[in-house]
Amino acid sequence: MVSNKLIIDIPAGLHLRPISVLCNRSIDFKSTITIVIGDKSVNAKSVLGVLSACVKHGDEIELVCEGPDEVEALTILSNMIRCGLGDEFIKK
Repeated sequence: MVSNKLIIDIPAGLHLRPISVLCNRSIDFKSTITIVIGDKSVNAKSVLGVLSACVKHGDEIELVCEGPDEVEALTILSNMIRCGLGDEFIKK
């Protein structure tokens, strides 16, 4: 099992579009991928699961990967989250 703590830097938090990007990439891995926020833990391969976590801008999450490709999954997904999961916005 490997894990990484990350701060969500997406201005609108994890809403449907970035969650879809995260889940679509997560299902490519054989490992179990979990997002832990506070005392709640959700399956990162489930759009509704991640959506139910209500992750907001500035929240700290822990990404936990366990399985045969856990290191690769953690590296790729952590980098995607750090880069905003493709959620571009215009700063005013």
